[in-house]
Amino acid sequence: MNLIEITDINAPELDVFSRITEPQLRTYFEPELGMFLAETANVILRALEAGYEPLAMLVETERLEAEAGPVFEAIEKLWGKEKLDSMPVYIAGRQIVTQLTGYTLVRGLWMTLRRRPEISLEEFCKDKKRITVLMDVVNPTNVGAIIRSAAALGMDGVLLTHASVDPLTRRSARVSMGTCFQIPWTKATLEESDGLTLIDILHSYGFKTVAMALTEDSTSVDNEEIRANERLAVFMGTEGPGLPKEVIAASDYRVMIPMYHGVDSLNVAAASAVAFWELMKPSRK
Repeated sequence: MNLIEITDINAPELDVFSRITEPQLRTYFEPELGMFLAETANVILRALEAGYEPLAMLVETERLEAEAGPVFEAIEKLWGKEKLDSMPVYIAGRQIVTQLTGYTLVRGLWMTLRRRPEISLEEFCKDKKRITVLMDVVNPTNVGAIIRSAAALGMDGVLLTHASVDPLTRRSARVSMGTCFQIPWTKATLEESDGLTLIDILHSYGFKTVAMALTEDSTSVDNEEIRANERLAVFMGTEGPGLPKEVIAASDYRVMIPMYHGVDSLNVAAASAVAFWELMKPSRK
């Protein structure tokens, strides 16, 4: 195994773990596909199991055996002993890792992995019955939580507009508990991400569109007529402003979650879990 002890936190080999921004990782070292940074053993293992190629690793010395051990076993099993022996594994004590990453509560394991090509919108929509569409959702915590709910509650995929946060960002992937590697997702192009254009495209693929919005004509999320549709695309908006008015107006259905005790709405991640559960009920019978 290619273990490299860290003695200088300014070493350029460690830029990917601390000094290169996540958007820069897409092209900084890997111009064709890019790379991303994953943290925690759980997330890293799910990325490896999904076929993402490991490139380098940073491990807190105290976690080398107990937590990094299963990761090393997965690399050898999935990519071979040659990959395990050649991949740089940087190790350092807790104090040095904290200085390097800037986090007091460090997670102990980080890995850079090579990205895979994103599929087209047309390819993504093939054979899917239930998808969710994230319209310009830029909060990585919300994106991660929505993806986790979509995977756990049986949705077929997650489509993100061009302005939405990348599901492979460190925080989003961690909040999703690695489910971003278990459920299909893709990002629409800038041109496809215009709300009305995207609705037209989804209509052409046979989807009925559902806008999660509080309007005068909104129906309850447990509406049987909506559930009966063979293909549904559920639009979720960003925290605060919600969906654009033109998207709400152009959608086939406008849906709300009944509220009590004077509460007007739920966080978008919580709302997504309720919506997915209700709209997936026919598929669970």
